[in-house]
Amino acid sequence: MLDKPDFPLRVFYDGACPVCAAEIEHYGRRDREKKLVPVDISSPDFAAALYGIPLADFLYQLHAIDRRGRVYRGVDAFWAIWQAFPASTLYGFLGSLVVLPGVNGLARLCYRGFARIRTVLPKRNSSCATGSCRIGKGRPP
Repeated sequence: MLDKPDFPLRVFYDGACPVCAAEIEHYGRRDREKKLVPVDISSPDFAAALYGIPLADFLYQLHAIDRRGRVYRGVDAFWAIWQAFPASTLYGFLGSLVVLPGVNGLARLCYRGFARIRTVLPKRNSSCATGSCRIGKGRPP
């Protein structure tokens, strides 16, 4: 069982990925309590070394880090994000659902599939110079 995040939660996303950016912007519009702090890893001033995580790892999958420094990756990062919303909302429900054994395994499989195809998605802007073009390449399946 995952430990509930201690907010605020820094959410590290690839702003050059149109799907990723739209998702994080969507959460940001609904985050009335400002529990989520988006961090665009495609920004030229992003320094992965400050977090002790290689840039390739950030580029491979969504990361979130809470106030205590706990790191959530991939599906666990989505779960942590959804904890910012009341249980009565769709995201609160998804947070309860995604931890169920069968659902969790399926969510992880789907996320790995998305991580593989997002390298071929059109870029949101011209940030390939920052490494966004290499997302998922050279990483294990």
